[in-house]
Amino acid sequence: MAIVCVGIDLAKNVFALHGVDEAGKPALVRPTVPRAKLLEAIAALPPCLIAMEACSGAHHWAREFQALGHTVKLIAPKFVIPYRLSGKRGKNDSADAAAICEAAQRPSMRFVPAKSLEQQGQLCLHRVRQGFIEQRTALINRIRGLLSEFGIVLPLKAATVRREALLHLEDLPGWANLAVGDCLSEVGRLDERIGQYDRHLAHLARESEAAKRLMRLAGIGETTATALTAAIGNGHDFQCGRQFAAWLGLTPGQYSSGGKTRLGRITKAGDAYLRSLLVLGARAVLAAAKNKTDPISRWVRNVEERRGYWKAVVAMAAKNARLAWAVLAKGDAFKLPAAAATS
Repeated sequence: MAIVCVGIDLAKNVFALHGVDEAGKPALVRPTVPRAKLLEAIAALPPCLIAMEACSGAHHWAREFQALGHTVKLIAPKFVIPYRLSGKRGKNDSADAAAICEAAQRPSMRFVPAKSLEQQGQLCLHRVRQGFIEQRTALINRIRGLLSEFGIVLPLKAATVRREALLHLEDLPGWANLAVGDCLSEVGRLDERIGQYDRHLAHLARESEAAKRLMRLAGIGETTATALTAAIGNGHDFQCGRQFAAWLGLTPGQYSSGGKTRLGRITKAGDAYLRSLLVLGARAVLAAAKNKTDPISRWVRNVEERRGYWKAVVAMAAKNARLAWAVLAKGDAFKLPAAAATS
């Protein structure tokens, strides 16, 4: 019988393949395929479903296999683990490939959208910019730590640390003066680099019609809009906005049993970067809602009064995620509610 599904355990140099036929029986087992021969091995197969874990290099291989006529599905690694354990095969590359193959055939399995070259290029801007921000934060904290050794205790606010550190620079002994001065210089350089990447993202947002539509939503600016378009494209990998919000981890976890519904904290599954951008935008919406009377502003203020500030922020972020999916998935057919648009 023909192979209908192939699971591939990705690695740096040696890959494992496991394929099954329509009856679910193993029809292809290759525990060691060199990197140079992987495309050749896949090209020899008839068009079928190919599944991989969404890890480093997965999107590259997905594009290569799609070009050969195969259907490619990417699975979050945490969803594969139960299928490996259920087989009691232990942990090795062949067992991983078999578990991926089995997981991909489940009708309820959730998949990660495969990204195009353009999407991955745009995501590179976001990843590098975020890396610069983390480096700058680490440097500022290092400056605070170094100055505290000399009795100079500064608050967390970055602008205050810059100003006060510069004022106390001449009071430090020779080597400390040199070290802290170099740190301040590096912070300035990182500020410039982050500013450059902000301008790159602004240019992307101006060139993208989808990003322009997203920026009509309150709480979504250039950074969030370009991150959303790069991460999910047209949103067609999700059936609805609620599924997208759940994929981002903005929905509560369920601990229900015996007919009783128990909801816990948000799951925080999915892309932490996208989730943080939406939460930051929701905070801005909530801050501005105090001076507005539109339905969404009244709704989010009511949530804050009933449930508290942070639950209102997360609720607003989840609402924006659902609206963003509708904007991307339906395009011009989606008429943005006036209450949801920025003024």
